[in-house]
Amino acid sequence: MENLVQEAIQNVNMQAIMPSLVLCVFGMVLLMVSVFSKRGNTTHVAWLSIAALVITGFVTLSGWNNPQGGFADSVLFDNFATFFSMICIIAAGLTILMSDDYLKREGSPVGEYYPLILFTTAGAMWMASGTDLMTIFLGLEVLSISLYVLAGFFRDQTRSNEAGLKYFFLGAFSTGFLLYGVALLYGVTGTTKIQGIAAYVQANPDSAMNTMFIAGGLLLLVGFLFKIAAAPFHMWTPDVYQGAPTPITAFMSAGPKAAAFAALMRVTIVGLDGLQSELTSLFWVLAVLTMTVGNFIALSQKDLKRMLAYSSISHAGYAMVGLVAWNAVGLSAILFYMLVYTFMNMGAFAVLVLIGKKGEDNLTLDGVAGLGYKKPILGIALTIFLFSLMGLPPTAGFTAKFYIFAGAIKAGYIWLAVLGVLNSAVSLYYYLRIMVQMYFKDPEEDFAWVKINVPTAISIAISVVGVLYLGIVPGAVMNLAKLAGF
Repeated sequence: MENLVQEAIQNVNMQAIMPSLVLCVFGMVLLMVSVFSKRGNTTHVAWLSIAALVITGFVTLSGWNNPQGGFADSVLFDNFATFFSMICIIAAGLTILMSDDYLKREGSPVGEYYPLILFTTAGAMWMASGTDLMTIFLGLEVLSISLYVLAGFFRDQTRSNEAGLKYFFLGAFSTGFLLYGVALLYGVTGTTKIQGIAAYVQANPDSAMNTMFIAGGLLLLVGFLFKIAAAPFHMWTPDVYQGAPTPITAFMSAGPKAAAFAALMRVTIVGLDGLQSELTSLFWVLAVLTMTVGNFIALSQKDLKRMLAYSSISHAGYAMVGLVAWNAVGLSAILFYMLVYTFMNMGAFAVLVLIGKKGEDNLTLDGVAGLGYKKPILGIALTIFLFSLMGLPPTAGFTAKFYIFAGAIKAGYIWLAVLGVLNSAVSLYYYLRIMVQMYFKDPEEDFAWVKINVPTAISIAISVVGVLYLGIVPGAVMNLAKLAGF
C-alpha cells in the first residue's frame, strides 16, 4: 500500500490536467458569483464564462507538441487531447454566446446555467485526455451529470422535464453497461490502463476467442456508442434534443459528442489495436446502420430540432467511417470532421435560437416559411449551414466528408464510401425542404419578434467563418489534425 501511495504522489503532474483544472476553478467561482447576483441579471456571468473559456483555450494550446502525463499514467494531455479539448471549448463558447438572451426570453435567466456548461466541458476534456478507463469514466460522469441538469433546465416546461428524465435514465443505464465492461476487462487483463490492455492483447493473440474479454469490450463500446448517438443506441436523441433548451441541444450535438469520439478512438485504436479486423467489421455495420437510420427517419420530420437530431445521428455514422478505415487519413479526418460539425451544427441551432418564439412551438417546417425574404441575413446564414450539412462545396462539410471517404477508399472499403455518398444524397431531401420553405413558400408570419442580439450574431458569424474557411482552405487545420493523431 505504501508503494502505491508513493507512486501516486510521485506521478502527480498538475500540468496534465491544468486546462480542466482552470475551468473547474472558474466554474466554482462563477457559482458563487451567481449566488450574490440579482436574480435575472446573468449577462455578466455569461461574459465571465466566455473569459474563462478564452483563458482555458490559451492554457490548452500551450500543451501542443508538449505532451504532459501524470497521475500514474492515468492522464495524457497530448496533441490528440489538445485538439479535441479545443473543439469542446469552441462548442461551449458558441453555446454561451447564444444563451443569455434566449434564457431571458424563455423566462429562466439563472446564473448556474453557465458554470454547468463549464463543468461539462471540463468532463469532456478529461475524457479526451484519459488513458485509464476509470479516468475516462470520471470525465464521462462529470459531463453527463451536468448535461442531465441542463437538458431539463426549464422546470416549468413538460418537454424539458421529459428530456432531462429520459436522458438521465437512459444515460444511467448506458453507464451501467460501460462500468460492467470495465469490470470484465479488468478481470481478464488485471488493469484498467489502456496501454496495459493493449499489452495484454499483444501478448495474447487469441483474445478474440476469450468470451469474457469480448463481452467486456462490447459492453464498454455500448457506453460510448450511446454518447455519440450511434444506432441502435440512438433512441434517446430526438426526444432529448427537442425538449432541451436549444443552445444545450446544440452543445450536446457537438462538444460531448466530440469527447465521446475521442475516448472511443483512444480505447479502440490504442487499447484494442490487436483486434483491428474484428472491430472494423463491427464499425462497418454500425456506420452504415447509423447513417441510414438517421437520414431515412429525418425524411419524415417536421419539427426542425427533431430533424437536426436525426441529422446528428447520421453524421455520427459518417464520422465512424474513419474508424472503419483505421488509417492515418481516416483517423485524422475524424478530428477534422468533429471540428467542422461543431461550426455547422452550432451555427444552424444559433439561427433557430433567434427565430424561435417563447416555447419554440414555431420551430417547424411551416414556421420558417418565408424566412429568407423576411430575414434575409438569417436566411443566408442558415442556407450556408445547410449546404455544409449536406456536404456541398465550397463549404467545410464537403471537405470533411471528402477526407472521411478518402480514408475508407484508401483502406479498401470502397462500398462503404459508396454507401456514405448515397446517404449524403438522401440527406439532400430533408435539408432542401427547409430551404424550399424559406425561399419558395409565402410567409405565414412577419417574424417581427426576431431580434438579432450581438452575442448570438457573433456566434453565427464565427460559425459562418469556420464553415467557409475550413471548406475553402482546409489544409492548415487538416495538417494539425494529422499531427494530433496517434
